[in-house]
Amino acid sequence: IMNLLESIQKETKDITNESYQLSFKTNALEYQSLLSGFNKKIFDLFNSHFNSLGITKSIQDLFAGKKINVTEDQSALHHIYRDVFSENPKKLISDEIAVSCKESIYECIKLKSSLKNKGIKNIVTIGIGGSFEGPKLLIETLTASDKRQFNHIFLTGPDITEFSEMIKPLNQEETFFIVSSKSFSTDETLQSISLSKEWSSLKCNFDDHFIAVTSQPEKAKEIGFSNHNIIQFPNEIGGRYSMWSPISLPAILELGEEFIDFLKGGAEADNQLLEDKSYQEFIKTLCFSDIWYNNFVNKGTRVLLMYSWKMRFFKDYAQQLEMESIGKQPNINSIFKKTGQVIFGGFGSTAQHSYFQLLHQGTASACADIFTIADNQETNELLFAQSQAQSNLLANGASSDLKDFEKVNGNMPTNLFTLTSLNPYNLGYLIATWEHRTFITSQMLEINPFDQYGVSAGKIFTKKYLEENGG
Repeated sequence: IMNLLESIQKETKDITNESYQLSFKTNALEYQSLLSGFNKKIFDLFNSHFNSLGITKSIQDLFAGKKINVTEDQSALHHIYRDVFSENPKKLISDEIAVSCKESIYECIKLKSSLKNKGIKNIVTIGIGGSFEGPKLLIETLTASDKRQFNHIFLTGPDITEFSEMIKPLNQEETFFIVSSKSFSTDETLQSISLSKEWSSLKCNFDDHFIAVTSQPEKAKEIGFSNHNIIQFPNEIGGRYSMWSPISLPAILELGEEFIDFLKGGAEADNQLLEDKSYQEFIKTLCFSDIWYNNFVNKGTRVLLMYSWKMRFFKDYAQQLEMESIGKQPNINSIFKKTGQVIFGGFGSTAQHSYFQLLHQGTASACADIFTIADNQETNELLFAQSQAQSNLLANGASSDLKDFEKVNGNMPTNLFTLTSLNPYNLGYLIATWEHRTFITSQMLEINPFDQYGVSAGKIFTKKYLEENGG
Protein backbone atom coordinates (compact mmCIF):
# COMPACT_ATOMS: atom_id res chain seq x y z
CA ILE A 1 0.00 0.00 0.00
CA MET A 2 2.80 2.41 0.85
CA ASN A 3 4.43 1.71 -2.53
CA LEU A 4 1.14 2.62 -4.20
CA LEU A 5 0.86 5.82 -2.19
CA GLU A 6 4.44 6.78 -3.06
CA SER A 7 3.78 6.06 -6.75
CA ILE A 8 0.70 8.30 -6.75
CA GLN A 9 2.61 11.06 -4.94
CA LYS A 10 5.50 10.81 -7.41
CA GLU A 11 3.19 10.94 -10.43
CA THR A 12 1.35 13.89 -8.86
CA LYS A 13 4.61 15.84 -8.62
CA ASP A 14 5.28 15.25 -12.31
CA ILE A 15 1.83 16.21 -13.64
CA THR A 16 1.43 18.65 -16.49
CA ASN A 17 -1.53 20.82 -17.46
CA GLU A 18 -2.64 18.36 -20.11
CA SER A 19 -6.28 17.31 -19.71
CA TYR A 20 -7.22 13.66 -19.40
CA GLN A 21 -9.58 12.98 -22.28
CA LEU A 22 -12.32 10.40 -21.95
CA SER A 23 -15.54 10.32 -23.93
CA PHE A 24 -18.48 8.08 -23.14
CA LYS A 25 -21.85 7.94 -24.86
CA THR A 26 -25.12 6.05 -24.55
CA ASN A 27 -28.65 6.78 -25.76
CA ALA A 28 -29.29 8.63 -22.50
CA LEU A 29 -26.08 10.49 -21.78
CA GLU A 30 -22.84 11.77 -23.25
CA TYR A 31 -19.81 12.47 -21.07
CA GLN A 32 -16.60 14.37 -21.78
CA SER A 33 -13.74 14.70 -19.30
CA LEU A 34 -11.74 17.92 -19.09
CA LEU A 35 -9.52 16.84 -16.22
CA SER A 36 -6.40 18.96 -15.95
CA GLY A 37 -3.40 17.04 -14.57
CA PHE A 38 -5.19 13.72 -14.13
CA ASN A 39 -3.61 11.22 -16.52
CA LYS A 40 -3.58 7.58 -17.62
CA LYS A 41 -0.77 6.66 -15.18
CA ILE A 42 -2.78 7.97 -12.24
CA PHE A 43 -5.88 6.16 -13.51
CA ASP A 44 -3.93 2.90 -13.74
CA LEU A 45 -2.51 3.30 -10.23
CA PHE A 46 -5.99 3.87 -8.82
CA ASN A 47 -7.32 0.97 -10.87
CA SER A 48 -4.75 -1.38 -9.37
CA HIS A 49 -5.95 -0.28 -5.93
CA PHE A 50 -9.56 -0.84 -7.08
CA ASN A 51 -8.63 -4.41 -7.97
CA SER A 52 -6.67 -5.06 -4.78
CA LEU A 53 -9.66 -3.93 -2.70
CA GLY A 54 -11.94 -6.37 -4.54
CA ILE A 55 -14.44 -3.66 -5.46
CA THR A 56 -15.88 -5.63 -8.40
CA LYS A 57 -17.09 -8.15 -5.82
CA SER A 58 -18.45 -5.34 -3.62
CA ILE A 59 -20.56 -4.17 -6.57
CA GLN A 60 -21.85 -7.69 -7.13
CA ASP A 61 -22.60 -8.03 -3.39
CA LEU A 62 -24.59 -4.77 -3.47
CA PHE A 63 -26.87 -6.00 -6.26
CA ALA A 64 -27.12 -9.49 -4.77
CA GLY A 65 -28.63 -8.01 -1.61
CA LYS A 66 -25.76 -9.01 0.67
CA LYS A 67 -25.15 -7.18 3.96
CA ILE A 68 -22.81 -4.46 2.75
CA ASN A 69 -24.12 -1.90 5.27
CA VAL A 70 -21.90 -3.39 7.94
CA THR A 71 -22.48 -0.89 10.77
CA GLU A 72 -26.25 -1.47 10.62
CA ASP A 73 -25.88 -5.15 9.68
CA GLN A 74 -28.13 -5.03 6.62
CA SER A 75 -28.17 -4.91 2.85
CA ALA A 76 -28.93 -1.86 0.69
CA LEU A 77 -31.94 -2.64 -1.51
CA HIS A 78 -32.81 0.64 -3.27
CA HIS A 79 -31.89 -0.91 -6.63
CA ILE A 80 -34.61 -3.59 -6.46
CA TYR A 81 -37.32 -1.20 -7.67
CA ARG A 82 -35.24 -0.60 -10.77
CA ASP A 83 -34.64 -4.29 -11.30
CA VAL A 84 -38.27 -5.46 -11.03
CA PHE A 85 -39.23 -3.11 -13.88
CA SER A 86 -36.08 -3.76 -15.95
CA GLU A 87 -36.22 -5.19 -19.47
CA ASN A 88 -33.56 -7.68 -18.28
CA PRO A 89 -34.14 -8.23 -14.55
CA LYS A 90 -31.27 -9.77 -12.62
CA LYS A 91 -33.69 -11.34 -10.08
CA LEU A 92 -31.05 -11.42 -7.39
CA ILE A 93 -33.48 -10.94 -4.50
CA SER A 94 -36.42 -13.04 -3.30
CA ASP A 95 -39.59 -13.22 -5.36
CA GLU A 96 -41.59 -12.16 -2.30
CA ILE A 97 -39.73 -8.83 -1.96
CA ALA A 98 -39.80 -8.26 -5.74
CA VAL A 99 -43.57 -8.79 -5.97
CA SER A 100 -44.18 -6.56 -2.94
CA CYS A 101 -42.07 -3.74 -4.45
CA LYS A 102 -43.81 -3.95 -7.81
CA GLU A 103 -47.27 -3.95 -6.23
CA SER A 104 -46.46 -0.91 -4.07
CA ILE A 105 -45.51 1.15 -7.15
CA TYR A 106 -48.78 0.23 -8.88
CA GLU A 107 -50.64 1.12 -5.67
CA CYS A 108 -49.08 4.58 -5.86
CA ILE A 109 -50.07 4.96 -9.53
CA LYS A 110 -53.68 3.99 -8.80
CA LEU A 111 -54.08 6.46 -5.93
CA LYS A 112 -54.33 9.42 -8.31
CA SER A 113 -57.84 8.64 -9.58
CA SER A 114 -59.30 8.18 -6.08
CA LEU A 115 -57.84 11.52 -4.96
CA LYS A 116 -59.30 13.26 -8.00
CA ASN A 117 -62.69 11.69 -7.25
CA LYS A 118 -62.51 13.07 -3.69
CA GLY A 119 -61.96 16.56 -5.07
CA ILE A 120 -58.42 16.81 -3.75
CA LYS A 121 -56.51 19.76 -5.19
CA ASN A 122 -53.57 20.13 -2.78
CA ILE A 123 -50.99 17.45 -2.00
CA VAL A 124 -48.96 18.26 1.10
CA THR A 125 -45.89 16.05 1.51
CA ILE A 126 -44.55 15.93 5.06
CA GLY A 127 -40.93 14.82 5.03
CA ILE A 128 -37.33 15.96 5.20
CA GLY A 129 -33.99 14.83 3.76
CA GLY A 130 -34.37 12.00 1.26
CA SER A 131 -38.13 11.98 1.77
CA PHE A 132 -38.15 15.52 0.36
CA GLU A 133 -35.23 15.83 -2.07
CA GLY A 134 -36.13 12.90 -4.36
CA PRO A 135 -39.84 13.62 -4.94
CA LYS A 136 -39.18 17.36 -5.20
CA LEU A 137 -36.50 16.77 -7.85
CA LEU A 138 -38.78 14.50 -9.90
CA ILE A 139 -41.72 16.91 -9.84
CA GLU A 140 -39.67 19.98 -10.69
CA THR A 141 -37.58 18.28 -13.37
CA LEU A 142 -40.12 16.11 -15.15
CA THR A 143 -43.45 17.97 -14.89
CA ALA A 144 -44.60 21.41 -16.00
CA SER A 145 -46.11 23.57 -13.27
CA ASP A 146 -49.08 24.60 -15.42
CA LYS A 147 -49.94 20.98 -16.31
CA ARG A 148 -49.75 19.33 -12.88
CA GLN A 149 -52.86 17.57 -11.62
CA PHE A 150 -52.34 18.84 -8.08
CA ASN A 151 -50.85 21.79 -6.24
CA HIS A 152 -47.81 20.34 -4.44
CA ILE A 153 -46.55 21.68 -1.12
CA PHE A 154 -43.55 20.19 0.70
CA LEU A 155 -43.66 20.67 4.45
CA THR A 156 -40.25 20.03 5.99
CA GLY A 157 -40.56 21.51 9.50
CA PRO A 158 -39.75 22.37 12.25
CA ASP A 159 -40.32 26.12 11.80
CA ILE A 160 -44.02 26.69 12.53
CA THR A 161 -43.91 29.77 10.29
CA GLU A 162 -43.61 27.37 7.34
CA PHE A 163 -46.84 25.64 8.41
CA SER A 164 -48.66 28.93 8.98
CA GLU A 165 -47.76 30.33 5.58
CA MET A 166 -47.94 27.16 3.45
CA ILE A 167 -50.81 25.17 4.94
CA LYS A 168 -53.24 27.40 6.85
CA PRO A 169 -54.42 29.30 3.74
CA LEU A 170 -55.54 25.99 2.12
CA ASN A 171 -59.00 24.42 2.24
CA GLN A 172 -58.98 21.32 4.48
CA GLU A 173 -61.46 19.38 2.35
CA GLU A 174 -59.31 19.88 -0.77
CA THR A 175 -56.00 18.95 0.94
CA PHE A 176 -54.41 15.50 1.21
CA PHE A 177 -51.31 14.74 3.30
CA ILE A 178 -48.56 12.27 2.38
CA VAL A 179 -46.35 11.52 5.37
CA SER A 180 -43.05 10.31 3.91
CA SER A 181 -40.82 8.99 6.64
CA LYS A 182 -38.67 5.88 6.67
CA SER A 183 -38.40 5.73 10.46
CA PHE A 184 -41.47 7.67 11.67
CA SER A 185 -39.21 9.02 14.40
CA THR A 186 -37.82 12.19 12.76
CA ASP A 187 -38.53 15.14 15.07
CA GLU A 188 -39.33 17.61 12.29
CA THR A 189 -41.76 15.16 10.67
CA LEU A 190 -43.52 14.28 13.93
CA GLN A 191 -44.09 17.96 14.68
CA SER A 192 -45.48 18.58 11.19
CA ILE A 193 -47.83 15.57 11.51
CA SER A 194 -49.19 16.91 14.79
CA LEU A 195 -49.86 20.38 13.37
CA SER A 196 -51.41 18.96 10.20
CA LYS A 197 -53.69 16.50 12.02
CA GLU A 198 -55.01 19.25 14.25
CA TRP A 199 -55.65 21.60 11.30
CA SER A 200 -57.22 18.96 9.05
CA SER A 201 -59.47 17.53 11.77
CA LEU A 202 -61.41 20.80 11.96
CA LYS A 203 -63.33 19.67 8.86
CA CYS A 204 -62.02 16.25 7.76
CA ASN A 205 -61.71 12.63 8.78
CA PHE A 206 -58.05 11.63 9.31
CA ASP A 207 -58.35 8.36 7.34
CA ASP A 208 -59.64 10.17 4.26
CA HIS A 209 -56.93 12.79 4.11
CA PHE A 210 -53.68 11.15 5.26
CA ILE A 211 -51.45 8.35 3.97
CA ALA A 212 -48.10 7.15 5.30
CA VAL A 213 -45.13 5.92 3.28
CA THR A 214 -42.69 4.19 5.60
CA SER A 215 -40.56 1.17 6.41
CA GLN A 216 -41.95 1.18 9.97
CA PRO A 217 -45.72 0.52 9.67
CA GLU A 218 -46.12 -0.23 13.39
CA LYS A 219 -44.85 3.24 14.29
CA ALA A 220 -47.26 4.78 11.79
CA LYS A 221 -50.12 2.88 13.44
CA GLU A 222 -49.15 4.33 16.83
CA ILE A 223 -49.85 7.79 15.39
CA GLY A 224 -53.25 6.74 14.06
CA PHE A 225 -52.68 5.34 10.56
CA SER A 226 -54.62 2.19 9.65
CA ASN A 227 -53.35 -0.65 7.44
CA HIS A 228 -55.10 0.59 4.30
CA ASN A 229 -53.47 4.03 4.72
CA ILE A 230 -49.88 2.76 4.89
CA ILE A 231 -47.61 2.03 1.92
CA GLN A 232 -44.56 0.12 3.05
CA PHE A 233 -41.05 -0.19 1.62
CA PRO A 234 -38.10 -2.29 2.87
CA ASN A 235 -36.12 -1.05 5.86
CA GLU A 236 -32.93 -1.76 3.89
CA ILE A 237 -33.53 1.34 1.75
CA GLY A 238 -31.80 4.46 3.07
CA GLY A 239 -33.57 7.81 2.97
CA ARG A 240 -31.23 9.39 0.42
CA TYR A 241 -31.56 6.30 -1.79
CA SER A 242 -35.35 6.06 -1.49
CA MET A 243 -36.58 8.06 -4.50
CA TRP A 244 -36.93 4.78 -6.46
CA SER A 245 -39.51 3.59 -3.92
CA PRO A 246 -43.03 4.72 -2.89
CA ILE A 247 -41.32 7.65 -1.13
CA SER A 248 -41.72 9.29 -4.56
CA LEU A 249 -45.53 9.03 -4.29
CA PRO A 250 -46.03 12.82 -4.80
CA ALA A 251 -44.17 12.59 -8.12
CA ILE A 252 -45.86 9.31 -9.08
CA LEU A 253 -49.25 11.05 -8.75
CA GLU A 254 -48.10 13.33 -11.59
CA LEU A 255 -45.95 10.96 -13.66
CA GLY A 256 -48.14 7.85 -13.49
CA GLU A 257 -46.72 5.08 -15.69
CA GLU A 258 -43.85 7.37 -16.72
CA PHE A 259 -42.34 6.73 -13.27
CA ILE A 260 -41.66 3.20 -14.51
CA ASP A 261 -39.57 4.72 -17.34
CA PHE A 262 -37.55 6.49 -14.63
CA LEU A 263 -36.94 3.12 -12.94
CA LYS A 264 -35.99 1.54 -16.27
CA GLY A 265 -33.39 4.24 -16.91
CA GLY A 266 -31.83 3.45 -13.54
CA ALA A 267 -31.89 -0.27 -14.36
CA GLU A 268 -29.94 0.33 -17.58
CA ALA A 269 -27.18 2.06 -15.62
CA ASP A 270 -27.15 -0.84 -13.13
CA ASN A 271 -26.77 -3.40 -15.90
CA GLN A 272 -23.95 -1.40 -17.47
CA LEU A 273 -22.12 -1.14 -14.15
CA LEU A 274 -22.20 -4.92 -13.89
CA GLU A 275 -21.48 -5.76 -17.53
CA ASP A 276 -20.22 -2.86 -19.67
CA LYS A 277 -16.47 -2.12 -19.58
CA SER A 278 -16.80 1.32 -21.17
CA TYR A 279 -19.37 2.36 -18.55
CA GLN A 280 -17.11 1.00 -15.82
CA GLU A 281 -14.21 3.08 -17.15
CA PHE A 282 -16.46 6.15 -17.18
CA ILE A 283 -17.51 5.65 -13.54
CA LYS A 284 -13.96 4.86 -12.45
CA THR A 285 -12.73 8.07 -14.09
CA LEU A 286 -15.23 10.08 -12.04
CA CYS A 287 -14.38 8.28 -8.79
CA PHE A 288 -10.62 8.14 -9.19
CA SER A 289 -10.33 11.78 -10.23
CA ASP A 290 -12.62 12.94 -7.36
CA ILE A 291 -10.41 11.16 -4.83
CA TRP A 292 -7.13 12.20 -6.45
CA TYR A 293 -8.01 15.91 -6.70
CA ASN A 294 -9.24 15.93 -3.09
CA ASN A 295 -6.32 14.00 -1.57
CA PHE A 296 -3.35 15.00 -3.69
CA VAL A 297 -4.16 18.36 -5.34
CA ASN A 298 -6.08 19.97 -2.45
CA LYS A 299 -9.32 20.40 -4.38
CA GLY A 300 -11.88 19.55 -1.71
CA THR A 301 -14.83 21.37 -3.28
CA ARG A 302 -16.90 20.52 -6.36
CA VAL A 303 -19.46 22.81 -7.95
CA LEU A 304 -22.45 21.37 -9.86
CA LEU A 305 -23.67 23.73 -12.56
CA MET A 306 -26.99 22.93 -14.23
CA TYR A 307 -27.42 24.51 -17.66
CA SER A 308 -31.07 23.51 -17.55
CA TRP A 309 -33.50 25.44 -15.38
CA LYS A 310 -35.64 22.31 -15.00
CA MET A 311 -32.66 20.43 -13.54
CA ARG A 312 -31.77 23.09 -10.96
CA PHE A 313 -32.76 20.87 -8.00
CA PHE A 314 -30.38 18.09 -9.02
CA LYS A 315 -27.56 19.77 -7.11
CA ASP A 316 -29.63 19.57 -3.88
CA TYR A 317 -30.20 15.87 -4.43
CA ALA A 318 -26.55 15.19 -5.31
CA GLN A 319 -25.39 17.27 -2.36
CA GLN A 320 -27.29 15.09 0.11
CA LEU A 321 -26.40 11.84 -1.64
CA GLU A 322 -22.67 12.53 -1.68
CA MET A 323 -22.14 14.48 1.51
CA GLU A 324 -24.28 12.20 3.67
CA SER A 325 -22.87 9.03 2.11
CA ILE A 326 -19.14 9.79 1.95
CA GLY A 327 -18.86 12.65 4.42
CA LYS A 328 -17.24 10.33 6.97
CA GLN A 329 -13.98 10.04 8.87
CA PRO A 330 -11.25 8.25 6.88
CA ASN A 331 -10.64 4.55 7.40
CA ILE A 332 -7.44 4.25 9.43
CA ASN A 333 -6.25 1.53 7.04
CA SER A 334 -6.82 3.62 3.92
CA ILE A 335 -4.13 5.48 1.99
CA PHE A 336 -6.69 8.29 1.48
CA LYS A 337 -7.06 10.71 4.39
CA LYS A 338 -9.71 12.95 2.83
CA THR A 339 -13.13 11.48 2.08
CA GLY A 340 -16.06 13.31 0.43
CA GLN A 341 -15.78 16.70 -1.27
CA VAL A 342 -17.93 19.69 -0.36
CA ILE A 343 -20.73 19.92 -2.95
CA PHE A 344 -22.56 23.12 -3.92
CA GLY A 345 -23.97 24.65 -7.08
CA GLY A 346 -27.12 25.68 -8.90
CA PHE A 347 -28.53 26.93 -12.18
CA GLY A 348 -25.50 27.78 -14.30
CA SER A 349 -26.75 31.03 -15.81
CA THR A 350 -27.59 32.46 -12.39
CA ALA A 351 -24.25 31.28 -10.99
CA GLN A 352 -22.41 33.18 -13.75
CA HIS A 353 -23.71 36.39 -12.19
CA SER A 354 -22.84 35.50 -8.60
CA TYR A 355 -20.05 33.11 -7.57
CA PHE A 356 -18.46 32.53 -11.01
CA GLN A 357 -16.12 35.45 -10.28
CA LEU A 358 -14.46 33.30 -7.61
CA LEU A 359 -14.37 30.24 -9.87
CA HIS A 360 -12.71 32.13 -12.71
CA GLN A 361 -10.30 34.44 -10.88
CA GLY A 362 -10.36 33.56 -7.18
CA THR A 363 -7.79 31.69 -5.11
CA ALA A 364 -10.12 28.91 -3.92
CA SER A 365 -9.43 25.49 -5.43
CA ALA A 366 -12.35 23.48 -6.81
CA CYS A 367 -13.60 21.00 -9.42
CA ALA A 368 -16.72 21.31 -11.57
CA ASP A 369 -19.50 19.11 -12.93
CA ILE A 370 -21.44 20.78 -15.73
CA PHE A 371 -24.79 19.53 -17.05
CA THR A 372 -26.60 20.38 -20.24
CA ILE A 373 -29.27 18.99 -22.57
CA ALA A 374 -28.49 18.18 -26.21
CA ASP A 375 -31.99 19.30 -27.27
CA ASN A 376 -31.05 22.83 -26.16
CA GLN A 377 -28.84 23.22 -29.25
CA GLU A 378 -32.08 23.72 -31.19
CA THR A 379 -34.51 25.14 -28.64
CA ASN A 380 -32.33 27.04 -26.15
CA GLU A 381 -29.22 28.15 -28.01
CA LEU A 382 -27.87 30.71 -25.52
CA LEU A 383 -28.15 28.28 -22.62
CA PHE A 384 -26.38 25.51 -24.54
CA ALA A 385 -23.65 27.92 -25.71
CA GLN A 386 -23.04 28.96 -22.09
CA SER A 387 -22.56 25.33 -21.02
CA GLN A 388 -19.98 24.71 -23.74
CA ALA A 389 -18.10 27.98 -23.37
CA GLN A 390 -17.96 27.91 -19.58
CA SER A 391 -16.87 24.28 -19.33
CA ASN A 392 -13.97 24.97 -21.69
CA LEU A 393 -13.07 28.27 -19.99
CA LEU A 394 -13.11 26.75 -16.50
CA ALA A 395 -11.00 23.78 -17.59
CA ASN A 396 -8.59 25.37 -20.06
CA GLY A 397 -8.71 29.14 -19.67
CA ALA A 398 -8.11 31.40 -22.67
CA SER A 399 -4.84 32.46 -24.22
CA SER A 400 -6.24 35.24 -26.38
CA ASP A 401 -9.02 37.85 -26.51
CA LEU A 402 -8.52 38.78 -22.84
CA LYS A 403 -6.49 41.62 -21.28
CA ASP A 404 -4.20 40.80 -18.35
CA PHE A 405 -6.72 41.84 -15.70
CA GLU A 406 -9.41 39.80 -17.47
CA LYS A 407 -7.43 36.53 -17.51
CA VAL A 408 -9.06 33.54 -15.84
CA ASN A 409 -7.50 30.69 -13.87
CA GLY A 410 -8.38 27.99 -16.39
CA ASN A 411 -7.21 25.13 -14.20
CA MET A 412 -10.49 23.76 -12.88
CA PRO A 413 -10.99 20.02 -13.56
CA THR A 414 -14.35 19.69 -15.28
CA ASN A 415 -16.75 16.86 -16.09
CA LEU A 416 -19.26 17.69 -18.81
CA PHE A 417 -22.50 15.68 -18.81
CA THR A 418 -24.96 16.04 -21.69
CA LEU A 419 -28.36 14.36 -21.47
CA THR A 420 -29.75 13.66 -24.94
CA SER A 421 -33.10 15.01 -23.75
CA LEU A 422 -34.78 15.59 -20.40
CA ASN A 423 -37.16 12.70 -19.79
CA PRO A 424 -37.84 10.16 -17.00
CA TYR A 425 -35.65 7.43 -18.52
CA ASN A 426 -32.60 9.66 -18.96
CA LEU A 427 -32.97 11.23 -15.52
CA GLY A 428 -33.19 7.73 -13.99
CA TYR A 429 -30.00 6.80 -15.82
CA LEU A 430 -28.20 9.91 -14.53
CA ILE A 431 -29.28 9.47 -10.91
CA ALA A 432 -28.37 5.77 -10.81
CA THR A 433 -25.00 6.77 -12.29
CA TRP A 434 -24.56 9.27 -9.45
CA GLU A 435 -25.28 6.52 -6.95
CA HIS A 436 -22.66 4.33 -8.64
CA ARG A 437 -20.15 7.18 -8.47
CA THR A 438 -20.87 7.56 -4.76
CA PHE A 439 -20.75 3.83 -3.98
CA ILE A 440 -17.48 3.11 -5.80
CA THR A 441 -15.87 6.20 -4.25
CA SER A 442 -16.90 4.90 -0.82
CA GLN A 443 -15.39 1.50 -1.54
CA MET A 444 -12.13 3.08 -2.69
CA LEU A 445 -12.12 5.09 0.56
CA GLU A 446 -13.07 1.93 2.52
CA ILE A 447 -16.02 3.60 4.28
CA ASN A 448 -19.72 2.72 4.56
CA PRO A 449 -21.95 4.99 2.41
CA PHE A 450 -25.20 3.69 3.93
CA ASP A 451 -25.09 4.99 7.51
CA GLN A 452 -25.19 8.54 8.86
CA TYR A 453 -24.25 8.64 12.53
CA GLY A 454 -23.27 12.30 12.27
CA VAL A 455 -26.93 13.08 11.51
CA SER A 456 -28.04 10.97 14.49
CA ALA A 457 -25.74 12.87 16.86
CA GLY A 458 -27.56 16.13 16.15
CA LYS A 459 -30.92 14.52 16.96
CA ILE A 460 -29.60 13.10 20.25
CA PHE A 461 -28.26 16.42 21.51
CA THR A 462 -31.30 18.42 20.41
CA LYS A 463 -33.50 16.04 22.43
CA LYS A 464 -31.10 16.36 25.38
CA TYR A 465 -31.30 20.18 25.21
CA LEU A 466 -35.10 20.11 25.21
CA GLU A 467 -35.20 17.74 28.18
CA GLU A 468 -32.79 19.90 30.16
CA ASN A 469 -34.60 23.14 29.31
CA GLY A 470 -38.19 22.12 29.78
CA GLY A 471 -38.96 21.32 26.12
